[in-house]
Amino acid sequence: MSDRIREKLQILADAAKYDVSCSSSGSNRKNKDKGLGNTGSGICHSYTEDGRCVSLLKILFSNVCIYDCAYCVSRRSNDVKRAAFTVQEVVDLTMNFYRRNYIEGLFLSSGIFKSADYTMERMLQVVKKLRLEENFNGYIHLKTIPGASEEIITEAGLYVDRMSINLEMPTEAGLQKFAPEKNHAEVQKDLGIVRDRLIQLHDERKLIRSVPQFVPAGQTTQMVVGAHSETDQDIILMADRHYREFKLKRVYYSGYIPINEAEKALPAMGTAPPLIRENRLYQSDWLMRFYGFAATELVDEQHPNLDLEVDPKLGWALRHPEQFPVDVNHADYRMILRVPGIGVRSAKKIVQARRFGQIHIDQLKRMGVAYNRAQHFIRCADTPKFIKEQLPSQIRSQILQSGQSKYSRQQSSQLGFGF
Repeated sequence: MSDRIREKLQILADAAKYDVSCSSSGSNRKNKDKGLGNTGSGICHSYTEDGRCVSLLKILFSNVCIYDCAYCVSRRSNDVKRAAFTVQEVVDLTMNFYRRNYIEGLFLSSGIFKSADYTMERMLQVVKKLRLEENFNGYIHLKTIPGASEEIITEAGLYVDRMSINLEMPTEAGLQKFAPEKNHAEVQKDLGIVRDRLIQLHDERKLIRSVPQFVPAGQTTQMVVGAHSETDQDIILMADRHYREFKLKRVYYSGYIPINEAEKALPAMGTAPPLIRENRLYQSDWLMRFYGFAATELVDEQHPNLDLEVDPKLGWALRHPEQFPVDVNHADYRMILRVPGIGVRSAKKIVQARRFGQIHIDQLKRMGVAYNRAQHFIRCADTPKFIKEQLPSQIRSQILQSGQSKYSRQQSSQLGFGF
């Protein structure tokens, strides 16, 4: 590798680290014709659908950008070193890194230089060369450039496993304040192009034996959290809308990292990213996707922000004491799944096990239920009949104290003061 390529790689890999939407789950592309690579076989770490860790070469094609988004390190007005790869340089880097067993796939994004179509065409050339000339069958995640033409986006979808495009800010007001040259409508138009093509091919597959493979791992988006004054309700409702309207695989939440000291409206330099808030948003997202919660159950006008001290599932349970306690021997699967401390696997085990007899406390513990948390919200066959009901505030206090004690014991154990 020449010194110039090494310098480009350092600049453009560093600039790409702020994009968190690089999960490689959901694709099933297989090796064929003695090509190189397999999607999902396991210098950015990601995870496949079955949980295996894979490595991706995560880079920008260029960090030159015509836009001046206040929160972005590659913004037009920022005084940083600029660099750009050629199409062949990205192809060569990908193939050489793969042959050395450094990576299993490519995550390619870019700043927008000259125009959206000009940038997207160069990125399309990269993926076409990899697939058609190098016979590369590994995972490819391509970022859609906002405003690119439908023809280019549709063609790119034939060669990649996943596409994504960033909403940037959760609200239009925040986007107009910090990135006035962009708008959500343009992003949604591009999301709609991929969605409509996926629907079209799905319908054709019912009538035609063989149809082209198109973005098999679906599409995702990303929002910056904490740069503007949006509430968690704004963020979650926006995510929920895009899940429903555009059939997204994932919505990613990126805690704002202060990089622009000149922009006084942004959080101050030195402020830590809102990692706890980001984690609570991911937990809420998980509840909507896998636990049957509606967005309006997690946040509403009375509770526009998530509780940072307790997870969203526990927060919902504490706000709805009328739903509890749940009898695990008679309640339906949906309600058991809503009990704090019971996950999807444990809920399924409970429903299956009770076909053969009553569920007792010791059985729940063996099933993997976090009983110290769940005990406040359930009744088992051997739960005392005259147990004293507790107020939500008392339950919350006990769970928080239990969590702090557990953390303290772990710390003490690490220091050699185990109990």
